[in-house]
Amino acid sequence: MDARAQADAILDAVDKSGRLYRDSIPMIASENIISPLVAKAVNSDLHGRYAEGLPGKRYYQGCDDFDTIENIGIESAKRVFNCQFANIQSISGTVSNMAALKALAKPGDTITAVSTADGGHISHARMGAVGVRGLNVVTYPWDEERMEPDIDAACEIIRQTKPEIALFGQSVFLFPTPLQEIADAAHEVGAKVMYDGAHVLGLIAGGQFQDPLREGADVMTGSSHKTFPGSQGGFMLSNSDDEKFQRKLNNSIFPGTCSSYHLHHVAGKAVALAEFEAFGVDYARDIIANAKALGTALAEEGFDVIAEDRGYTASHQILTRHGGIDSGAGLRAAATLEDAGIITNMNMLPGDTKAMTGPSGLRLGVPELTRVGMGTDEMKDVARFFARALIAAEDPASVKKDVADFKSNYQTVKYCFEEGPAYPNLD
Repeated sequence: MDARAQADAILDAVDKSGRLYRDSIPMIASENIISPLVAKAVNSDLHGRYAEGLPGKRYYQGCDDFDTIENIGIESAKRVFNCQFANIQSISGTVSNMAALKALAKPGDTITAVSTADGGHISHARMGAVGVRGLNVVTYPWDEERMEPDIDAACEIIRQTKPEIALFGQSVFLFPTPLQEIADAAHEVGAKVMYDGAHVLGLIAGGQFQDPLREGADVMTGSSHKTFPGSQGGFMLSNSDDEKFQRKLNNSIFPGTCSSYHLHHVAGKAVALAEFEAFGVDYARDIIANAKALGTALAEEGFDVIAEDRGYTASHQILTRHGGIDSGAGLRAAATLEDAGIITNMNMLPGDTKAMTGPSGLRLGVPELTRVGMGTDEMKDVARFFARALIAAEDPASVKKDVADFKSNYQTVKYCFEEGPAYPNLD
């Protein structure tokens, strides 16, 4: 394959990926789409520019206009998240976590966190950012029925280990963390409390989930492209007004973990913050309503939906079980659904130990479906497609055709200043 053919093959694959998601029901809980105005900011000359430092204190010339962008974005983030400090430079949620770990602990220190088996993110583990920073990690005992850390046991672990950081937040995140009581235990032993809100940051900003910065978190990190529907990137937030602490947080981003911090994504993030100020409460409320409706509809279709006693979810996510521990039933279910035009991910459930071959569950998210205008009635339609593919075992090709017909009615980005195509440039 010559060089031009390679480029053509790549662009063809890009186009095919866009068509796949346009014609499918996308339910990856960590994904979302951007608005036309955010896309305009991202697809700009800022793509190739640098602005190391902070507004007004740059290492390069030519940054006056970007200073304007970043200053507006910072002030908007402070309003959206009701906090005293906001850094919007980070290029991802994981990089935000790496920066916070750098700011709050030194190599060899101990932190406490949710284990990956119980839904913690890989950046909270030795395999990820925690290991990169050279930290020791002790995981919280887990309450499987409530799908949250066991409060009393977690407090006891913190008091025994006296960590530098008590880290909370998950990748599988159904319900608010019982943060206040555990944070009090952490502060008793001098630990800083860090809350990774990557998945639920939009729900928090919309006032629909919990309020970590007023429940004991010293620092909150998060992604800007999940339930918060912006360009890819991250946030670091705090309610501390201590200037020395704020400088430490800023320095942990630059020069600590970022050099170029992708100015086009920062600009997109700033536009998304402005749109969130106008539409975020409605978006967050509708996401949660849709997730709850989906959980109920899936259960009515005969699926085993986790946390029935708690109403299935209080977030954007639903978990379903498709077989016994380490059965791999989640892997097989995800593959069947993809053949039927429904994009999901397999997920370990409590008890599973084999991340690639053994997961018994699926993690389902509704941010993108909500963003294109689906409501609680449409969640019943989605659940019926699931049942046709996985319970009735219909021909996936037949289900996929009906999925594409159904999705054709939901092709416009909502909750933004200028509505437009959700999957552009595919004509």
